[in-house]
Amino acid sequence: MENVFNTDKRISLGIWGLGRGQNFIQSARHLNIDVVAGCDINEEMRKSFARNAPGAFITDNEDEFLARDFDAVLIATYFPDHARHAIKALAAGKHVMCEVTSFTTPADGVALVEAVEKSGKVYHLLENYPFMKANMYLKSLWDEGFFGDFIYGEYEYVHCARHLSYAYNFRVDGKDLLVEPGWVVHNWRAALNVHFYNTHSLGPLMHITGLRPVAVEAFPNSVNMPGTLAAEGCKSSNAASLVRMSNGGVMRNLMGGMTLDNHTGGRLWGTRAGADKMDGNRLRLCIGADGSGLKTWVEPEWPEIGRLAERAGHGGGDFWELYYFAREILTGEKGPWDIYAASDVTLAGILAARSARHDGAPQTIPDFRDRQQREAYRNDHDEEAARFDPATVFPADSDKELVKDFNAVLTEFYRHDGAMKHVYTVLQGMRLYNNIIEGYDRLHIVTEAIRLKKRLPEIKTLCEKARRMADAYPDSVGGRTLRNALAGSPLDAILNPEKTIAEIDAWLEGLPR
Repeated sequence: MENVFNTDKRISLGIWGLGRGQNFIQSARHLNIDVVAGCDINEEMRKSFARNAPGAFITDNEDEFLARDFDAVLIATYFPDHARHAIKALAAGKHVMCEVTSFTTPADGVALVEAVEKSGKVYHLLENYPFMKANMYLKSLWDEGFFGDFIYGEYEYVHCARHLSYAYNFRVDGKDLLVEPGWVVHNWRAALNVHFYNTHSLGPLMHITGLRPVAVEAFPNSVNMPGTLAAEGCKSSNAASLVRMSNGGVMRNLMGGMTLDNHTGGRLWGTRAGADKMDGNRLRLCIGADGSGLKTWVEPEWPEIGRLAERAGHGGGDFWELYYFAREILTGEKGPWDIYAASDVTLAGILAARSARHDGAPQTIPDFRDRQQREAYRNDHDEEAARFDPATVFPADSDKELVKDFNAVLTEFYRHDGAMKHVYTVLQGMRLYNNIIEGYDRLHIVTEAIRLKKRLPEIKTLCEKARRMADAYPDSVGGRTLRNALAGSPLDAILNPEKTIAEIDAWLEGLPR
């Protein structure tokens, strides 16, 4: 096996949170990292970890886990727990790399920064999007001065995954692992304000330009996608903010899940060149220091050892996260996402949410490198920290036999091959068919139409089940969520499957042979 670092020194690693966390096991093997322990409250995830890391210690008890003798911990637990778990791991003498984001209140951020400083241990935020090939290539050009000064940028992380409010981001035997019992939603995905999940969009721009965010403003947007949990104060489908960067330039930061996914897109304007990064690693540059300059497609290049990153998740980003963490432990060379950069990007999201709650009032983003600035936020327990109780979707005395399929219904509605996506794909595809350019896309519409004919009765049954739950508890969070989901569905087509199937048959018959 190829090793990156010219040393025999090893790093023993425990993974805390085995859904996302065990995705790093393969890359760790190239980076002098030995996965020796795992901790998770979910039995299915512990079983999976046992298969992927044979011989590793496994437990569901965090104290038992942290008492083990290993060097570092990868924290991929529930989003609201990251600060508490990182502080606990640092106190146990472990280096820490933590999934996004680092904390959920400014007060927790102060406590975490000071815990890192006191410990003398390495802390890295596991923000992977800056380390995709196109972004790393842009950074290398930026560092050369190719782009000049930063004027304006737009980055987005738009990923419609509504079903993850009701199922874990984890599959067993090809099926989504539902949150159980079925009337209790996901601990944080169902209710988290989308502004908080801002690191995949702001993070790349920070890393490429070397700038930090200094102020943010955001307007509230109350128009949600059907199927979004309808709880007061919970997340919306989307969140957009304007961020002033430390050189005076501005970026538009867009997050959420809507009808046009673009996980990795971004645009940058410098005084000498501009860049347009499409979804994935497709990259177009405008050169000539002028808006009418040559707009040319380029092939991004990896840094050295990039071939190892090709096999890692998130476009290679998962490899580079581990690389920089291991490099700092093994050589002392600092990585890009230390506790201070982590605080910058995390605070930008927290304060964007605060701005939206105050109808767009601008918020200054403090620099937690400065002890005086930290002091002003030591007791700032942000009002957004009052979390929705995932067990209160339906009344406590609700008929559990009736509502037990709440999560199953909404997961079937909105999973990646979900019922609503399927129906709308066919109905809208039939409408656009004659104007669709690509032959493959036309074939896809035809194939989906044929498949929908068999699936429509099943989808009708799902909608009837959703309606029974909504009618039984119309004023509950669950009832409002289901009612909104049904209102945003093509119910006429679904509840009259014979008529819809006849229309599909007539349309198919009329296609040119």
